[in-house]
Amino acid sequence: MTLPLSFLIITLVFGLYSAWNIGANDVANAMGTSVGSRALTFKKAVILAGICEFLGAVLVGSHVTDTIRKGIVDPLMFSGNPEHLAYGMLAALISSAIFLNLSTLIGMPVSTTHSIVGAVAGFGLIKAGVHAVYWSKLLSIALSWMVAPLIGAIAAFFVFKFISRKILSKPKPYEKAVFYSPYLVFAVIFVLTLSIIYKGPRHLFLDMSLGDALLVSSLLGMLALLAVKHFFQTRTIIEGIADEYLSDEYRRVEKIFAFLQIITACCVAFAHGANDVANAIGPVAAIVSIAKTNAVAMQVEVPIGILLLGGVGIVFGLATFGYRVIETIGKKITEITPSRGFSAEFATATTVLFCSKMGLPISTTHTLVGAVIGVGFARGIAVLDFGIVKKILWAWLITIPLSALMTIIIFKLLTFIY
Repeated sequence: MTLPLSFLIITLVFGLYSAWNIGANDVANAMGTSVGSRALTFKKAVILAGICEFLGAVLVGSHVTDTIRKGIVDPLMFSGNPEHLAYGMLAALISSAIFLNLSTLIGMPVSTTHSIVGAVAGFGLIKAGVHAVYWSKLLSIALSWMVAPLIGAIAAFFVFKFISRKILSKPKPYEKAVFYSPYLVFAVIFVLTLSIIYKGPRHLFLDMSLGDALLVSSLLGMLALLAVKHFFQTRTIIEGIADEYLSDEYRRVEKIFAFLQIITACCVAFAHGANDVANAIGPVAAIVSIAKTNAVAMQVEVPIGILLLGGVGIVFGLATFGYRVIETIGKKITEITPSRGFSAEFATATTVLFCSKMGLPISTTHTLVGAVIGVGFARGIAVLDFGIVKKILWAWLITIPLSALMTIIIFKLLTFIY
């Protein structure tokens, strides 16, 4: 049976709709703390995040797409009826997108990875039985959802503790900030570059060995370090700031961290695009493959056009509907300043990029929320709003079962129609 043209059109439409919702909900993971700390206006955050999300999705996104497409459900279980796999993937795509849309309406940052993986697993379980699901892979992903927030929290805790002890608690914090900031920039550039060029996309000639990748990342990081040092030697970062900022040295310090936070925010946006574009285009890639071959294949190359579709959808979503979740991440969990936002974002970017290169679709949301909580703990438990944290945790808990239930209903409708 050949998939009808109307089915393919619906797939592309809902692939774009899914990417739009991912951008609308997960934009807060990239830019929520930057907007909350006032390091960036919403408009500037959208522009920067749009560029970085798009590049991450197109350059690195195919790594995790492979895991979503054939890492959760055994495609060979559907070799006799490939169209059933296509129906299931479309049902998973639609249900996860609807769940994200509803979550964004109430400002809850939920895991797009949770929603699509749960939906795909639920479809496989109902249609082909327990043997169709890769339970070991699902378990490893589930473990990563528990580990990622913990790693993010621990990393952010120690980064902010370092900043507090080496800079904020010193008699001359601005002087210390000027001294340490080039080295912090080195760390950010090193991590971002390494994530791109180590086992990167072969079609862009970025598939370097670990030794070569470490060397190139170190060199680029050193160039960034020297550039920032030169910047501080030739001009002051507080040029053009209102007089009241000049009278408060800590505000001058936070102005430096606002600059650093913008860099890390771009890093998180790139990481998010690389990791979460799979949630929108993984099912689309599977359906397009079935439409072309009328068969279930284990190895399918993800077309650049599908990657572009995911990237465009994410950018459009964050630009039009991302403000609701930004408020939750940037303001409601704990008070965010640029130094705190930098700590949370750098920890998040490092964790997500590392896991993305391993092909493990961890939740950017979970990692970032964990990192923000880690920064809060570094300041004292009283500064955290546990009421908001509790609501977020409840939203996380219902993601998988609700997405799975909606997938079953939508799958039945699709099989009835087609």
